[in-house]
Amino acid sequence: MSLERRIAELIAETGPIPVSQFMAMCLFDPTDGYYTTREPFGAKGDFITAPEISQMFGELVAIWLYAAWQAQGAPSNVVLAEIGPGRGTLMRDMKRTWARLPGAGDVRTALIETSPRLTAIQKETLGETSAKWHRDMAELPDAPLLIVGNELFDAVPIRQFVRTAQGWRERCIGLGENGDLAFVAGAGTIEADLLPPDAAEAKDGAIFEVAPARTALMQGICERIAAQGGAGLFIDYGHLAPGIGDTLQAMRAHSHVEMLANPGQADLTSHVDFAALALTAKAAGLEARATTQGEFLIGMGLLERAGQLGAGGNDALRERLSGEVERLAGPDQMGALFKVLMVSRDLQGLPPASAAD
Repeated sequence: MSLERRIAELIAETGPIPVSQFMAMCLFDPTDGYYTTREPFGAKGDFITAPEISQMFGELVAIWLYAAWQAQGAPSNVVLAEIGPGRGTLMRDMKRTWARLPGAGDVRTALIETSPRLTAIQKETLGETSAKWHRDMAELPDAPLLIVGNELFDAVPIRQFVRTAQGWRERCIGLGENGDLAFVAGAGTIEADLLPPDAAEAKDGAIFEVAPARTALMQGICERIAAQGGAGLFIDYGHLAPGIGDTLQAMRAHSHVEMLANPGQADLTSHVDFAALALTAKAAGLEARATTQGEFLIGMGLLERAGQLGAGGNDALRERLSGEVERLAGPDQMGALFKVLMVSRDLQGLPPASAAD
């Protein structure tokens, strides 16, 4: 039985289901979920992440984590971890870069991954067995933690609320007149103090998104860093301030597709509220600093690194590197849409200097 049919039968039996439940089923169903059955990454997949675009991305991420490690006295028992590591490309580039940095030496590496299929791909990418794989944060050894999550939070299910004549109601998935899946307003409501300031002016049909599952994940990471030391770097597409708007989207073969068609066969994501993640970090006792991906990478030396890689090369190489720089940091590419959140006990003195608190 197809996932769509199973979802329809569930709705017929229990009533409309929240958007968050629909996302979780589509993405993580054990037999038909998107991340269970498909290869989402790369040119042949449904989207390309920054590490797949250029090695420079992973190099600069590693340098930031190295600077945070040095700022904390370079503890010898540190764990370098990635949560949601995709194909393992970012970790491969980080490990290679870390080994070349002055005084870095060996570092324990950990990948936090729930998918056996992706774990196998990551092991092939890394090509060695010194790294350790874990299914969740609780399995990590007690030690200072340097952790990165690239395009992690966008895939964590969200809740949506829609403005109606009766007030804000939870947006759900129900059945239309012809039995197809359809968006409907459910009975659930949201507390007024959780709405953004512009909610009062929202028109009927407006959407507001909250992500308690993201908050819980971020809280667990930050409480660990607060207790044991370390730093975190999180990169995703999203916004720096909360607001009204529907950002839920489905991607397949590098194009947007209809949200409710063919559940489990498209990547469902939404924009990340970086202000909410920063508040969670601060509540755990950490400092948090957010900026755009473009500002972060340029501030970390993206242009200089591209120049080094292109020195002595031919025109084709320099043109390729220029294209990678533009795609990663250009304001019309990933540079403005993607944001970077840095968290640690103390961010003073850490690069990039252009990033604002």
